[in-house]
Amino acid sequence: MDYTIAEAADILGLPCTRHGGYVFNELSNDSRRLSFPGTTLFFALKTATGDGHKYISEAYSLGVRSFMVSARPSEGMDDAAFLEVPDVLSAVQRLAETHRKRFGCPVIGITGSNGKSVVKEFLYHLLCREYNIVRSPKSYNSQIGVPLSVWNMSSEHNLGIFEAGISMPGEMERLERIILPDIGVITNIGPAHQENFRSYYEKAMEKLKLFSRSRSLVYCSDDPVLSRAVKDSGLESIAVPWSRTDRGAHIFVESVSAGELSTTLVVSFDGKTRTFSIPFTDAASVENVLHCIGVLYCLDSRLLDNSAPFATLEPVAMRLEVKQGRNGSLLINDTYNSDINSLAIALDFMSGRKKSGDYRTTLILSDILQSGSEPEDLYRRVSEIVSAKGVDRLIGIGPVISSFSQLFRMDKSFYASTADFLSVLRSSDFSDELVLIKGSRNFHFEKITERLEQRVHETIMEVNLDAVVHNFNRYKSKLKPSTKMVCMVKASAYGAGAVEVARTLQEHRCDALAVAVADEGVDLRNHGISIPIIIMNPEISSLNVLYDYNLEPEVYSFRLYDAFVREGVSRGASSFPIHVKIDTGMHRLGFSPEEIPSLAALLKGQNVVRVKSVFSHLAGSDTPELDDFTMSQIRRFTDAASLLEKLTGDRVLKHILNSSGIERFPEYQMDMVRLGIGLYGISMSGDTGLKNVSTLKTTILQIRNVPAGDSIGYGRRTYVERDSKIAVIPIGYADGLDRHLSNRVGKVMVNGSLVPIVGNICMDACMIDVTEINAEEGDTVIIFGDSLPVSYMAGILGTIPYEILTSPSPRVQRVYIND
Repeated sequence: MDYTIAEAADILGLPCTRHGGYVFNELSNDSRRLSFPGTTLFFALKTATGDGHKYISEAYSLGVRSFMVSARPSEGMDDAAFLEVPDVLSAVQRLAETHRKRFGCPVIGITGSNGKSVVKEFLYHLLCREYNIVRSPKSYNSQIGVPLSVWNMSSEHNLGIFEAGISMPGEMERLERIILPDIGVITNIGPAHQENFRSYYEKAMEKLKLFSRSRSLVYCSDDPVLSRAVKDSGLESIAVPWSRTDRGAHIFVESVSAGELSTTLVVSFDGKTRTFSIPFTDAASVENVLHCIGVLYCLDSRLLDNSAPFATLEPVAMRLEVKQGRNGSLLINDTYNSDINSLAIALDFMSGRKKSGDYRTTLILSDILQSGSEPEDLYRRVSEIVSAKGVDRLIGIGPVISSFSQLFRMDKSFYASTADFLSVLRSSDFSDELVLIKGSRNFHFEKITERLEQRVHETIMEVNLDAVVHNFNRYKSKLKPSTKMVCMVKASAYGAGAVEVARTLQEHRCDALAVAVADEGVDLRNHGISIPIIIMNPEISSLNVLYDYNLEPEVYSFRLYDAFVREGVSRGASSFPIHVKIDTGMHRLGFSPEEIPSLAALLKGQNVVRVKSVFSHLAGSDTPELDDFTMSQIRRFTDAASLLEKLTGDRVLKHILNSSGIERFPEYQMDMVRLGIGLYGISMSGDTGLKNVSTLKTTILQIRNVPAGDSIGYGRRTYVERDSKIAVIPIGYADGLDRHLSNRVGKVMVNGSLVPIVGNICMDACMIDVTEINAEEGDTVIIFGDSLPVSYMAGILGTIPYEILTSPSPRVQRVYIND
């Protein structure tokens, strides 16, 4: 829907502004993700981690001419329209609130601790044949995500489904005004985002504020916290509870019968009984489906007469995956949503992964189903987005997109079905390409992914890039806006894979990266990383490489300094940045404070290099017992750095804090900090607000029955004392699993239960005892991850989480996910 700047000013109560006739129909707060800049309103947010006003000029250069700001640029941009407001976020929410009120279709609002996105996608699957639905892309449920989601409403839609998430009291009232749900669902109340609430009850009361003007509220009345909160919120009059124990509930669950691959639900309501078969057996999926039954009951109970859509529900892969493909290609698998909004999001992600000039970009796209738009209008819009994102090649699959092939101007080919495409697909068709695979579930694009991915091992390391961003922003929020941050991506980003982590950090405007050796920096440069890279342990043999690839060395000795300057003289270098390391008590690398005058004299006598920063390393910032020593290090560093500045006459950046230093000594953040292990979700001093980044997982290859008295594995080190079920999993010490975990020392997790490793760990496999749990061949096995943190394994082995994270070998494929 089009708005003019003048209309927006009127909504916000602002005086008339220049260029009031400018039209916009899209909102964006990210200059890196602009599909149609000419019709986009760019809103410059100030947050704890950044200021969008810094990117106004970038957005302007890309073609944006409509802006919402809290401070107008001092000069230039005379042909741009500026809406100047005291609070940009509130103003954007006000626009979305007004936009929402222009549409009278029913809206479903979903909140809760877990399951919001799954319930939303299940509802879409169950209702898309009856309604033209607009819904939140992915998990857009925040103070920013909700207005962006609701902005997608148009006159074509006759049902909306939106998520709302909060992390502290006082947030839900804003989201309620924007979503204004007619039907509400609260999925459950659990530990997620608990840190800012005193109790589950308080969190439930806050979440229920989403439904203050709703006509129906679906929830499970078997939850005593929710039931009490619904009553105390005054929402009993709109409550539509379902229950397994209370026959007085609107919807009563008569029975839940789990089979091997499916579950049969028998429910009763209004004197009727209905049976639904769902292709899930886990408790969470059953609960999510029962919420959906409640919503359909509220929307139109006749919808429950047709049980067929329930039988075709599919697991919701709520995250985008990045996998290594054949012939040097990179695959981006995103079949979570198939609509035009999620397509633009996925294409933005692909753009961030493209190496400058190296990757050809290919989009494999299916028909977009149930869009509600006229097909020609829809695919013309798709063509515009695909062209705007710079896609080199399109492979369209499906009868509808194929019929509009003439709308696409890039290299293209079309196929009526997935089977037709697979019949002509050769692995050599894709080489050094960045391939986005985006298809509706009916097209079974997983078959395409299987053909194109380079997968030779069941054991993988799953790396959550959204968790990296979350942790990055969490630490950034502890800093002053002026404090810079260096992120450590050495040792292959602590095992996570340096290239993808570095790309993610660069995209989120990290100030600099740091690696251990020059080869690591060269690899990042070769993969398109352009931000500053510090080499922490440079060797004299690599000095030429540092100059060639613009890699900034840590300088820790006179020998290294002399060699680096000589190399620079031979190249005619000038003011090449270096980082001076001072040893304040750790006694690893660095100049002693007493050597600073001699170093300063050398620095003043040349112009080949310039000191960009001076720093030191804290030896025990995570240990309260060592706080006196930490403070002595900080004092020694401050004195030495000040002396260096005084003697050289140059102002340099100073930094001494690492991850635990940021947590425990933020008052000493100085000009810059270095974020290492905390970036990967591990706090050495107890920060519980971090998210796990890396999950090492594998699968059960075989389960065999072993009689009592028999032995397991090489050397017959383990004998079973009872008839046992022993599972074999394809991970061994060649994959990085420490052999000291053999013979019941270590444990892994299968279906939520810890089970012991039995026998000696082999090179490529090991055995686990699954006698006491339900386990089947093909089940997932967690070595470490969310539910089994690396600190658990580190504790067993008497080591540190760093060693565990960096242990998985290169043959363990890294699979990157983006929630």
